[in-house]
Amino acid sequence: MQKVIEVNGLARSYKIKKGTKKALDDVSFEVYKGEVFGLLGPNGAGKTTTIKILTTLLLPTGGNAKVLGYDVVTESRKIRDKINFVYGGERGVYGRLTAREYLHYFCTLYKIKNKEQTQLISELLELVELKDNEGQKIHTYSKGMTQRLHIARCLINEPQILFLDEPTIGLDPLGARLLRDLVKKLSSNGITIILTTHYMQEADELCDRIAFIKNGKLSMIGNPEEIKDSCNHLKLYEATMNLSDTESLKRDSFFTNVEIEAIKEPFYTVNFEVDESITEKISDHLGRYGMVLKLRKKDISLEDAYVHHMKDVG
Repeated sequence: MQKVIEVNGLARSYKIKKGTKKALDDVSFEVYKGEVFGLLGPNGAGKTTTIKILTTLLLPTGGNAKVLGYDVVTESRKIRDKINFVYGGERGVYGRLTAREYLHYFCTLYKIKNKEQTQLISELLELVELKDNEGQKIHTYSKGMTQRLHIARCLINEPQILFLDEPTIGLDPLGARLLRDLVKKLSSNGITIILTTHYMQEADELCDRIAFIKNGKLSMIGNPEEIKDSCNHLKLYEATMNLSDTESLKRDSFFTNVEIEAIKEPFYTVNFEVDESITEKISDHLGRYGMVLKLRKKDISLEDAYVHHMKDVG
């Protein structure tokens, strides 16, 4: 498989009043042509810093990175010609223009010949499912439509790599679904995509491989199934209960990571983890706090794995 991104020992530090803060600390990974690569972590973990370095908007303070074979420090111009990026919630759009006028403007900036623009714009609007809305003023668009228009704009230069930083943030379910379908379509067309998102189900659906990052360090990298399999030792359960004492249950050391959600009092859904050696005692122990109506062992989700790895990284 062809490597299109190579990151080796990447570091980025900032000076603060009491010394230095490490935004990235010895980060290394590779991305291959045509894959959707997810970079997942909490706010402040280093995701956006990584993307800014790979898109040549920020210089690293240590290590090195290559994009499409070009060094991000010494060959940044060559990289910029071959990539593009979209940030979630992006507002840089000219609301009084129509979609076609907006794309025409950027085609001109990219020095696309006038005779080629009409067909290119039509193809892009068709791809992002805005052809029927091309005559509307952009300020009338929904957030999802506007975000798809941003992606159309970023495809004008025919990028080999597209960076999508939380592209579905703030979108309604239909808008998010349409955008996810677009990501799949772009990937099937051979575009490599670097994706950040806080939605684990979205990452599980879209990503070929995923890296977890926290406090500037990678904690796990692999495909979604490998990451979930890494947590097979976890014994996660869900119970539906007529619960009389929620606080005592939360404090009980028999259970860990207890989450209680009200259905309709006194009925609750209880999610928890227990040690493998005591799983046969779960029903009896839960019974101290109310009637157990239903109990099942949960399959490990990507969200479960994410929570586990984020918890275990210092």
